Amino acid sequence: MTTVLERPRSRSSAGSVLSGSLPQVNLLPPEVRAARGLRKTKQWLVISLVVTLLVAVGVFGLALISSATATSELVQAQEETARLQLEQTKYAEVPQVLGVLEQTKSARELGMSTEVQWKPYLDAVAAVLPANVNIDTFQVTGATPMVPPAASGNPLQEPSVATIQFSARASTVPDSAAWIDALNSVPGFADAWLSAAAVTEDETGIYYTVSGSVQVSELAYSNRFDATEGEG
Repeated sequence: MTTVLERPRSRSSAGSVLSGSLPQVNLLPPEVRAARGLRKTKQWLVISLVVTLLVAVGVFGLALISSATATSELVQAQEETARLQLEQTKYAEVPQVLGVLEQTKSARELGMSTEVQWKPYLDAVAAVLPANVNIDTFQVTGATPMVPPAASGNPLQEPSVATIQFSARASTVPDSAAWIDALNSVPGFADAWLSAAAVTEDETGIYYTVSGSVQVSELAYSNRFDATEGEG
């Protein structure tokens, strides 16, 4: 007869088999499990409430800070407005004064728009006199800011703003053509004219009387008070 010997199993093997095959059963009552779940839910609710309160406190704090800043800026703006209004009252007359100055300036420009510095031109007339000729009289007629220049009766004359009429005496008959050319060469003069020399006698002796005229163009205007570019 043959005998078969089996190797005995170790405890560890037996235990592992037993532990792996035994079912695990939660013997806690449902009420206990529900109470534990409710307790966790309450904990999370408390945490959420605390976080919400912290966020609300933070937002409220920021709102208070922003409100305080806005109030401070408003007070500063009101103070600055009051200061500017006070400064404005100090200079209330400035626009009126500037207006008067502008009116005065415009009146000066208009009043001096026909200004001619006559001395240089009268000196020029004297400078081109022929030898042995002296001026007896000068008469100037011309435009004013309110009166336009008189129309010339000679259609061949160029437009002018003034006329110089003079009378002269000469010991000899002057060269009229040369004299006219000399007068027309003066800047601002044009259309010079001389009458025929007439013989005149007085206590000083015999001499020739010559009458003449010369037209003055716009080049003679000084324009000293015209508005320049850049002026307001």
